[in-house]
Amino acid sequence: MTEAHDLRGRLWSDEPSTTDFLAAKAIAETVSDAVLDDDLDPLAIGLSGPWGSGKTTVLELIKADLDERSDAETAKIITVRTDPWRYDPAVGAKESLIDEVLEALATELAGQVAKKKAAESKTDKAKALLKKLSDRVDWSKAVRLAAKSSLTLQIPKIDDVLGLIREKSGTGEDETHEARGLAGFKSEFAELMGTDELSHVKRVAVLVDDLDRCLVDTVVETLETIRLFLSVDGIAFVIAADEERVAEAIRTKLPEWTMPTERAETDESLPAEPPSKLYLHKIVQTTVPLPALGAFDTEAYVLLLQLQNRVEATLDAEQLQHVIDECQRLRAVGTLDDLKPPKDFNFEAELAFARRLTTILYEKLRGNPRRIKRFLNDLNIRRSIAARRGIDLKFDVVAKLMVLEVLLPEQFQAVLSWLRTGELRDRLEALEALANKPKEAESAPTSDDESVEATDDDQEPAGVDTSAIESAEETPETKTSVAIHFSDDLIRWAKLPPDLHGEDLSPYLHLAASFRGDLLVSAELPKHLRDLAAQLASTRTVDRHQVSGDKLAALPPEDADQLVRHLSLRARDRVQEQRGAVTGIARLAGAHPSLQPAALDAFRRLPLDDLQVGTAIHLAGLDIPGMKDVIDGLAGRLPDGKLKNALTTPLPGGKGRS
Repeated sequence: MTEAHDLRGRLWSDEPSTTDFLAAKAIAETVSDAVLDDDLDPLAIGLSGPWGSGKTTVLELIKADLDERSDAETAKIITVRTDPWRYDPAVGAKESLIDEVLEALATELAGQVAKKKAAESKTDKAKALLKKLSDRVDWSKAVRLAAKSSLTLQIPKIDDVLGLIREKSGTGEDETHEARGLAGFKSEFAELMGTDELSHVKRVAVLVDDLDRCLVDTVVETLETIRLFLSVDGIAFVIAADEERVAEAIRTKLPEWTMPTERAETDESLPAEPPSKLYLHKIVQTTVPLPALGAFDTEAYVLLLQLQNRVEATLDAEQLQHVIDECQRLRAVGTLDDLKPPKDFNFEAELAFARRLTTILYEKLRGNPRRIKRFLNDLNIRRSIAARRGIDLKFDVVAKLMVLEVLLPEQFQAVLSWLRTGELRDRLEALEALANKPKEAESAPTSDDESVEATDDDQEPAGVDTSAIESAEETPETKTSVAIHFSDDLIRWAKLPPDLHGEDLSPYLHLAASFRGDLLVSAELPKHLRDLAAQLASTRTVDRHQVSGDKLAALPPEDADQLVRHLSLRARDRVQEQRGAVTGIARLAGAHPSLQPAALDAFRRLPLDDLQVGTAIHLAGLDIPGMKDVIDGLAGRLPDGKLKNALTTPLPGGKGRS
C-alpha cells in the first residue's frame, strides 16, 4: 500500500453529499421535470428507497437542479426543505409544515419589496393574507399546546392560551366572527399564491425528507396536510421515504374500514391493493424508486469514496470530478478497466482495493450506499484502534478480516474458534490452499450448510463441515492432515487477497472478539488446565517461574499430554506467545519423558516465517534426544543470517533459557 492509500484512515460523513457519486443526477433531473410540468400541477411525487439508499442525496440534487432552473424575475422556484422527523411533537406536523411554507413565502415577499423598493401599499394584500394564514396556524398550535397542558398539568386553560395569540390584523375589522383554526386555510392559501406580488413564482417545491423515520401520527398528519391544505396550483411535493414503511404507518393509524378499497380494473383475478397503499396513492400520484447500486456502481462508489479522502491532500476537487466523469462515461461499458486517471495522478491502490471488495460488498450489502460507507468507516476505526494498541497490520489484512467479521459473522465465529482451539494457522493454510487451487483442480465438494450451530464447546462452528473430519483420535502428527470441507462463503472470502496464514492475526482477533464480548478461552483444555497453560505460555518470565518443576512432574500424563498439544498449537498461532509456549513444551517434556516425541514434532512444525531469535536461542540449548535432527531440519530451510546462527549455536553448558 502507498502512503496516499493510507489516507483513507479519515472517516466519511453520514450527511448527504453534494457530490454525485451515485450517478443520481439523471433521477434528480427527471423529478425536477415533473415538478415543473404545468400539466401535473399540483403534484405530489414519491422518491422511494430503503434506509441508506441515497434519498437525501437525491433531494439535494433536486434542490440544486431546481435552483439552477429558477428565474428570479419571471419563473421563480421556491424550494422548501422540510424534515418531519425533526418537528416538535408538542406542536404537530400539520402546523410545522404549513409554518415552513409560509415562512418561505414571507421571505420571498420581503425580498421582492426590498428589491423593487416598492411602496408598502403594493404588498398590502399579500401581507394581509400571510397574516391571516399565520394567525390560523398560531391558533391551531395554541389549541394543541393547551390541550397537551390540560392533559398533563391541568394548566393553562385553552381560552387563556388562545387569548395570548389572537391579534388584530391592523385593519380595524372585527375578526371575532371568523372561524378559528385551519378551516378555510386552503382557499386563502390559493388566494395568496394568486396575488400579483407572487405572480413571478412558478412553483413552490416542498422537499419532504425522512418521513419513514417518523412516528405514525406524524406520518399521517404530514400526508393529511399535503392532501387537505397545500394541494393548490403552484405547489409540488417531493416525498423521500420508503413507501412500504409509510404504508405500514397508515395502516397502523387509520382503521381499514375508513380507507378506500378497489380491485384491479384490468384483471379481477389480481389481488386488491391494500387500503393503506390506496390511501397513499391518492395523495402521491407516482413514485420514483431509487435503484440499488449494481456491481459496477459499487466498485465506482468505493473508489470515489477513497479518492474523496485524498482531496486537499494529494488530489484536488477538479481531479476528483474528472474521475467522476470517467466513471459516468464507463457506466454503459460496465467496467472500470479503461478508467483514465487525472494527469500526473495514480490511484492504482484505491482501484485495486475497490475491485477486491466489490463482489462481496455488492452481494452482502445489497448495493446500499450508506451500508457501504458505514463498513468503510468501521474498517478505518478498527484499524486506527488496532494501530494505537500496537497491532501493526496492513490495510488489506484488516479489510479482509473486517469483511469476515461484519459480512460473514457465522464464519467469523468459526475463525475465532480456530484461534480458541489453537488451530488457526493450520486451518487458514488449508482454507487458502483450497481457495487458491486452479478451478479444474477443485474436486472436493464444499458444504452447503452454513448454519451449523454449536451447542457446546466441543462442536465444530459454522462454516466447517464436520462430516469431513476423520473420527480417529488426533495427534500432533494427524491434526493438520484431516480432511476439512469449508463452506462456500469461507472459500470465497479466502480468495480475497492477501493470504493470511502467514500473518500473526491473534492480537487483532483478540481485539475483535473483545469488541463483540467474546471470550477466547481455549475450548480444547479443561478448565483446571487453562490457568496453567496461560502461565506456561506467558511472555513474562515471572509468570512462567510460578509453575515449579515439581508441579509439572505431578501432572497426570493425560493432562501433560493435553498441555503439550495445546502449547504446540499456541506456539504456531500466537507469535507473541511463541517463546513462552516453546519453553513450556520443553519443561513438560523434561518432566514427562514420554512426551518428548510430541515435543520434537511441535518444534519441527514451528513456522519459520515467524520464528523469533529468542525462540531459536532457546531451541539451540535444549537437551532432548533427537533435538539435533530437529534443529538441522529447521536450519536447512533458513537462509544464512542472525536467526540461523542463533538456532545453530548452543548456549554454554547446553541449557536452554527459561
